[in-house]
Amino acid sequence: MFLMGNILFALAKLVELASGLLTVYKYILLASVIISWVNADPYNPIVNFIYRVTDPLLRRIRRYMPDTGMLDLSPLVAFAAIYMLQIVVFDTAYHYLITSSMALKLR
Repeated sequence: MFLMGNILFALAKLVELASGLLTVYKYILLASVIISWVNADPYNPIVNFIYRVTDPLLRRIRRYMPDTGMLDLSPLVAFAAIYMLQIVVFDTAYHYLITSSMALKLR
């Protein structure tokens, strides 16, 4: 039982890592929004990296959104989806795995 508890604890830490990576992605997405406001040089390696990382997700979201002219709401939808994924899926899985691992370790 102790081994199974440690395996569940390791899975909980992987879920926590995935949630942390999504938090980093939210910051990159925020940087993309700010860069679009200031009209930065697209040939800058940092700007190029940020666009290459965020554009695939934003392009998929834009495909299903109505045309709002110059106002792009796809980053807001992306932020909301990431928050929902973190709260509903990752936090629930993390707490379930932690409590299950502690219950197995205490047996």
